[in-house]
Amino acid sequence: MKKILQISMMLVVMSILSIASTRGDVKVIEASENIRYLSQKIVKDYLYYTLHPKKELQQSLHKGLVSLSDDLRIIATTTKDSDTKDILEFLAYSKDQIEEIVKDKTSMENSALMLDYSETLLEGADSIAMAHKYEFSRGEQMLMVAKKVNYLLERVMKYYMAIYAGYNTPTNYEQMNIALGEIEENLITLNNYNYPKNIVVVQNSMNEAWNANKNYFKQSNVLFIPKLMILSVNYMENLVNELEIYHSKNQ
Repeated sequence: MKKILQISMMLVVMSILSIASTRGDVKVIEASENIRYLSQKIVKDYLYYTLHPKKELQQSLHKGLVSLSDDLRIIATTTKDSDTKDILEFLAYSKDQIEEIVKDKTSMENSALMLDYSETLLEGADSIAMAHKYEFSRGEQMLMVAKKVNYLLERVMKYYMAIYAGYNTPTNYEQMNIALGEIEENLITLNNYNYPKNIVVVQNSMNEAWNANKNYFKQSNVLFIPKLMILSVNYMENLVNELEIYHSKNQ
C-alpha cells in the first residue's frame, strides 16, 4: 500500500512538473513568434522611414524595439535551456545594433545592415521555438498558423519596401515571392477550418483583402504604391488578429 502511494505521489509530481514545463514552453514560443513578426516589421518601418521620415514612423520603430526587448526578457526569465540562452545573447546584440542604427542618420549602408539583422533575429527566433516545441492542440496549431500569416505579411512588405528603396536584387525578389507562396498555403489552412458564422465574416473579408492586393506585390518590378500597400496589409493583419483572438479563446 505504501509503495502504491509513493508511486502515485511520484506520478502527481511528474504531472505537475510536465504542466509547468509546458506552460514555460508556451510563453517562450509565443515570445519567439512575436520576435519573428517584429524582426520583419521593424525593418519594414525603417526602410519606409528612410524614404518618408515622418514622426509616426519613428514612433512605430521605437514601439517595435520596446516590444522586442520585452519578448527577449520574457524568454530570458522563462527558459532554462542553455542553448536558448546562448542564442538570446546574439539576439540581444542584434537588437542593440538595430537601436544604434535607428539613432543614426539613415543611409543605404544602414538599411543593408537592418536587412541582415532582421534575418539574424528571425533565425534565432526559429531556433528558440524549435528548442521549446511540444505537441500542439488543434486550437494552438491554428493560432500558430494565424500568427505565421501576420509574420509573412510583414516579411512580404519588408522585401517590397527593400525593392522600393533600391535593393532590387534577385534574392529580394525571390524571398518576397517565397513569402507570397507561404501566405497562400497558410490561408488555405485557415480557410479549411470550420469557423462560426461571426468569424466566417472576418475570414471572408481577409480573403477579399488578400485577393485584392496580392497582385500588386507580384507587379513590384513595374509599380510601387507603398503607402497604399502598408495600409492594406495593416487592414489584413487586423482581420487575422481577430482569428488569433478566436483561437486563443478556443484552444
